[in-house]
Amino acid sequence: MTCPKPLLADISHVLLDIEGTTCPVSFVADTLFPYARARLESYLMKHGQDPDLKRLLCDLQEAWHNDKVDAINDTFQSESIPWHQQKSRQPPAQQPSIHQLCTYLQSLIDNDRKLTALKELQGLIWREGYANGSLRAPLFADVAPALKRWHAAGLQLAVYSSGSVAAQQLLYGHSDAGDLRQLFCGWFDTRVGPKKDPASYLRIADTLGTPADKILFISDSLSELNGAHLSGLPVIHSSRPGNPEDNPGPHSQITTLEQIPFLS
Repeated sequence: MTCPKPLLADISHVLLDIEGTTCPVSFVADTLFPYARARLESYLMKHGQDPDLKRLLCDLQEAWHNDKVDAINDTFQSESIPWHQQKSRQPPAQQPSIHQLCTYLQSLIDNDRKLTALKELQGLIWREGYANGSLRAPLFADVAPALKRWHAAGLQLAVYSSGSVAAQQLLYGHSDAGDLRQLFCGWFDTRVGPKKDPASYLRIADTLGTPADKILFISDSLSELNGAHLSGLPVIHSSRPGNPEDNPGPHSQITTLEQIPFLS
């Protein structure tokens, strides 16, 4: 363990990543993603007219169309087709079939594309899985005791994940340690901004109503930690078994939440 460098005496809030920080990467990569991927088409066929889904479908269809246009334009440019001919060669603004859309979304899942509307759709599919008992989130053994202790001590806890807020709440609501949602005061996803962007953390601080330097951010991603650090947040790198990235850069590193001295 590297001894934490941030001055933690004035911390009032702890902002937590999920994947690789409180929950194994493998649960997301090997369980949640394949679960949603396999059920995309049947879910859209069954629920396509639901109010919750109509807005998402518009956003997903727009992303499909934009990617089609971008791909064709890239081909035109590589073939040196004059710019004034490119507009006429773009695909018409037609809607994809459910099968076409699902094939597209599956490719985004396979490439871990951070498309907000897709994250929301995955959350809706996971909601069914959690409700029928097919899914249960495994947290690292130290997580639930630490969160409960910090909450009891008066610290405000929040989540910032690329997964949708709905997916975050499902995970903590159906964990192997029980329903932990009551421990959190704030939930943030990419609608607040990209996790690598310092401005996102300033928006979170503003929403939480506290100065950035009073919010400790814990994540397994160096690029996220760098973004948070640039916005003034104290940061700590989470090193967990199975994490694809284990470079803390200039930041403090822990292997368990128990290793944060002031918060233990």
